[in-house]
Amino acid sequence: MKASANKNKKRKEQAKATARIYDEQLRKEINADREAHGKKPLKEKEREEETQEKTVSETDPECGLYQKGEHEVQFAYEAHTVCDKHGFILGYDVTAGNVHDSVAFDAVYEEVIEKFPQINTLTMDAAYKTPWICKRIIDDGRQVSLPYKRPMTKDGFFRKYEYVYDEYYDCILCPANQVLKYATTNRDGYREYKSDPKICVICPYLSQCTCSKNHQKTVTRHIWEDYIEQAEDFRHTPEGKASYEKRKNHRTRIRRRQRETRYAAHEHVRFGPGSKLGRAKVRCHEPQKVGRMDCQQSFTAMVLLFSPSLSPYIL
Repeated sequence: MKASANKNKKRKEQAKATARIYDEQLRKEINADREAHGKKPLKEKEREEETQEKTVSETDPECGLYQKGEHEVQFAYEAHTVCDKHGFILGYDVTAGNVHDSVAFDAVYEEVIEKFPQINTLTMDAAYKTPWICKRIIDDGRQVSLPYKRPMTKDGFFRKYEYVYDEYYDCILCPANQVLKYATTNRDGYREYKSDPKICVICPYLSQCTCSKNHQKTVTRHIWEDYIEQAEDFRHTPEGKASYEKRKNHRTRIRRRQRETRYAAHEHVRFGPGSKLGRAKVRCHEPQKVGRMDCQQSFTAMVLLFSPSLSPYIL
């Protein structure tokens, strides 16, 4: 949702990098994987506190710079909402617009599961399709329904799924039926499989495989990749298809309700002189749907949607 902030009034700041909730667990499993392959465990980096540069609004420092489409950039907030199969909201979290969906997942997930432990299937969009999210949900004994995600490869090159993983021999088979052997496991949790440059240099598919100067192809596979594959298997089941079909319907209805209530941009609020309640002039993103609302009605709508003290079935 768009923030009431001028995108031209901004400044650059150095902010502390936020540690991920699973960093320690990932580090232990990376070292265990390296030792299983005969590699030395990675040494913990001794470095100063990490910082990253971010763009801060001078009008509203709590919002974040959000890329809307290919060309438009604006300061905004993001509402991460969870609902059940009937469309009732079970939990929510509001973050700055520059916080990725997968980063905000853990807080919302813990809140909802604590209140509703009987949940057995979670349906999400492609932004949540990460190894950690799939691992956490599946390890909790639940199913996760995620959509198909197109391979992010260059045009004219082989897709990642064309490189087949052989679990028994722990290697990758390329489209030319050559073996890419295990090389190492990096700090991000990805196993690296590399080809033999002497074979690749004479391969007829080299131009479709890699542009590296040493003619060596590297394919990565996360140590938690098995969880994503389990989510992919569930996607093809009748239950997985039905759950994702319901998500599309509920998402449209909830977003429409949010636009009609919370997403109204209160840019100019003026009370009539001498009036006890007065009226608020509300400028909305979709004025043809909302138009003018009483000040009391607009604040009630925000409380209904965002007050954690109210029942999740209030809407």
